[in-house]
Amino acid sequence: MPKMKTKSSAKKRFKLTGSGLVKMAQAGKRHGMRKRSNKMLRNARGTTIMHPSDQHKVKTYFLHA
Repeated sequence: MPKMKTKSSAKKRFKLTGSGLVKMAQAGKRHGMRKRSNKMLRNARGTTIMHPSDQHKVKTYFLHA
């Protein structure tokens, strides 16, 4: 049986932390900034930790960790 390949798109979008959590970029910062509030733009800076239910899916199907 061949090894399962890691999904290349997921490799670029997600990183695993040392404790095994999934780190991802904040959503909503690609375009359409004028309609978003300054508070939303401030809060969407940097990265965030993915919700545990989604983490399980990403790790199982995409990152194989």
